[in-house]
Amino acid sequence: MPNNLIKWLYPGMKIKRWFFTSVLGVGVVAGGAIAFASNFILIRIFGVVIILCGIVLIVMGIGKLIVSLLTLFIPKGERELVNILYRKRFLDRGPKIVAIGGGHGLSHLILGLKEYTSNITAIVTVADSGGSSGRLREEFNIVAPGDIRNCLVALADAPALMGELFQFRFPKESQLQGHNFGNLFLTAMVQVTGDFEKAVKESSKVLAIRGKVIPSTVHNVHLVAEYEDSSITEGEAKIPRKGMKIRRVFLKPQDATPTDEALEAIREAEIIVLGPGSLYTSVIPNLLIKELTDAVVKSSAYKIYVCNVMTQQGESEGYTASDHVDAIVKHSHRKVMDACLVNSEEVPSEAQGRYKSEDSFPVVPEVDRIREMGIEVVATDLLSITDYVRHDSIKLTKALIKLIEKHRILKR
Repeated sequence: MPNNLIKWLYPGMKIKRWFFTSVLGVGVVAGGAIAFASNFILIRIFGVVIILCGIVLIVMGIGKLIVSLLTLFIPKGERELVNILYRKRFLDRGPKIVAIGGGHGLSHLILGLKEYTSNITAIVTVADSGGSSGRLREEFNIVAPGDIRNCLVALADAPALMGELFQFRFPKESQLQGHNFGNLFLTAMVQVTGDFEKAVKESSKVLAIRGKVIPSTVHNVHLVAEYEDSSITEGEAKIPRKGMKIRRVFLKPQDATPTDEALEAIREAEIIVLGPGSLYTSVIPNLLIKELTDAVVKSSAYKIYVCNVMTQQGESEGYTASDHVDAIVKHSHRKVMDACLVNSEEVPSEAQGRYKSEDSFPVVPEVDRIREMGIEVVATDLLSITDYVRHDSIKLTKALIKLIEKHRILKR
């Protein structure tokens, strides 16, 4: 025990200087107190000044001592400490938001929202059947890990290199071609833990995520589409390839149940956000789980649907914003949304030209028709134009926050 106490005095510990600063401060305060006890007014005033200087030394010494101790456990030092305090004191007081969806749309959404609140739960579809996820599903009989991986990376507070590692895709010349490291990691974690939900929780710790990522179900479900000619296609990745208008989609097996954590998150939510994402293969699949939809309908949360900015070949050709809303309602329930957020900014013609070969066009807002359904509509600029036309993460987050804060004020 004495040896451990002596170690505090070793050179380079950055402890001694601040400890002795505090001790000096105590001594200065004591000296000031003696001076203040004098009968001479000038000496008493001088004593007060000395006491104040001593207090400054004590506060500075203790403050720097605490920071010095804490930064031993924080690699990036005092700057990261400020960020941690900000998250704990500010973001932890943010509203409880549940985001339901899948694909790149959901990860794009929560990437922006995590700067507004730490109380985010992403409920993610697991019906993906293409690429790396599809191959791992077939080989290991697990639910699709791809969309889960994207959301984990989006909410990660781990160093950027960890996110890049999880998103790393092995090259074609490798035997692991097409696989993401993150998908393989999740699959290995399932084998180790024996449970997909537990595997996601443990992976969340590795990436130090801000919030939660939960699969909508742990049943190994497959998405099935019925087209206007009554033909059927099974498999999420195959559905858009048919090139025919979709009449309806459903899950196989149809009695899949949601995870308990998903239901609990919905019950506790203040805000529920649907989308953005592929209409029939990312957003609607979650709502095909009856108990999950029932929970959303019963929830007192404010429910917002974020409509896509572009139609999607094989899923929503020719769809307006109201068609998107109508499809969601028909597959679930009218009360799954209270408001709809749509893009009103015009897509430049040169950007549209890149999509014509894919029969993809800007989604027409059609605000009045959505309002006729009894749904609040906010039409604003949500557009980002780079290599793709998509939602701008910053604009989308600001629009959602504005809508959420407006609702919270009206609710008071």
